[in-house]
Amino acid sequence: MTLSKELTTRCGGKCELCSSESELSVFDVSSSAQSDTEIALCSVCSEQVARTEGFDVNHLRCLNDSMWSTIPAVQVMSARMLNRLSSETWAQDLKDMLYLDEELQAWVDEEASEDDDDIKHVDCNGAVLNAGDTVVVIKDLNVKGTSFVAKRGTSVRNISLTNNPEHIEGRVNGTRIVILTQYVKKS
Repeated sequence: MTLSKELTTRCGGKCELCSSESELSVFDVSSSAQSDTEIALCSVCSEQVARTEGFDVNHLRCLNDSMWSTIPAVQVMSARMLNRLSSETWAQDLKDMLYLDEELQAWVDEEASEDDDDIKHVDCNGAVLNAGDTVVVIKDLNVKGTSFVAKRGTSVRNISLTNNPEHIEGRVNGTRIVILTQYVKKS
């Protein structure tokens, strides 16, 4: 896709994330409620934005500058990339410094809600688990870091879901623990 005249003027012939002057392409920062969602990206940044893991962390340190852009779509893309890089301490520090108004934060969160829709937590019988459900432990489980065993038949109320579809969180004997979904059934 070629750059529009307006986008070329705005970016000054440079990638809006890393300021590279190499060949640029248009990237649409999807949004259900925003206009002017296109940004100019170099081939390296385009590749990084398309990934969900295995990032070129050193190249993405450019987010330190791009997150302060006055263009909303660039701020949103920077924030989304910082979210994906949250395991990196420098990225977490930048994310903590970043301030977005409610409208822009909602735009950033659109991607997170799309990702969350893909994660399905299922119990040992294949029933879909939801946050707040009650489950029953189907096997005695040694709880690491404690001296007790979660006995078979223990009811765990008001579970929480995690980013890992094989894990849920809940309270057993007053202690919040992570439980493998293969050892619970929905009640």
